[in-house]
Amino acid sequence: MVDIHNHILPGLDDGPSGLEVAVEMARQAVAQGIEDVIATPHHRSPSYTNSAESVIEQVEAIQAVLRHRKIPLRVHAGQEIRVYPSIIDDFEAGNLLTLGGSRYMLLEFPSDRVSTGIHELIYELQLLQIVPIIAHPERNREIVEDPRKLLELIEAGALAQLTAHSVIGHFGKTIQRFCLDLCRNHMAHFIASDAHNTGSRAFALSEAYDTLRNKLGQDMVIHFQNRAKSLLHDLPLEISSPVWEKPKWFQFWKS
Repeated sequence: MVDIHNHILPGLDDGPSGLEVAVEMARQAVAQGIEDVIATPHHRSPSYTNSAESVIEQVEAIQAVLRHRKIPLRVHAGQEIRVYPSIIDDFEAGNLLTLGGSRYMLLEFPSDRVSTGIHELIYELQLLQIVPIIAHPERNREIVEDPRKLLELIEAGALAQLTAHSVIGHFGKTIQRFCLDLCRNHMAHFIASDAHNTGSRAFALSEAYDTLRNKLGQDMVIHFQNRAKSLLHDLPLEISSPVWEKPKWFQFWKS
């Protein structure tokens, strides 16, 4: 399996505080059946800034440690980029990373709203042949309150990535149901661990795929896993047209 979003690099953000925790995270990832991870430390969030150069250095360093300890996990460089006004300028200057050097870029919104100017940013990124992926939209208050906001972004050319812990119900049954409805309506394209540690936010990708398999079937799991592999190899993705059909539980929850 391929995990496109996690915080396995030590000492850069709110991920592992030290190398040994990061190594144990790597062991947990391998035990899950994960072969490749794209390390995505926070960049330009309120608390953390991690330059492309520093991320690449840390990826090379941890990969050397894993190789020495014979832990069969390949680590690739990326960033979880909080949307900010000069993304295009910084990308063109070489200061930002896509996911594993691919055409795909991971973007993060504030938790309470959709970022201002995101439609223009999606358009400008596409002019540069970059496909934006919105991280954990199921944890964004504005999108949860009105999923059509996400639908509009996908129709504009963005993709969406759910967090494994959301899918398995770690953040509550309502968020879990919302995730499954996004999957049913082709409004989610990836599931990733967003792992931060070895405890409460450990790798849970295999559990998320088990949940998806039990709820929506094996074919859905295959589609999600194949997209992650295609992303890693910088290939185009098979995407179905999104829709939003409001489920009965959603109307009850909103009333």
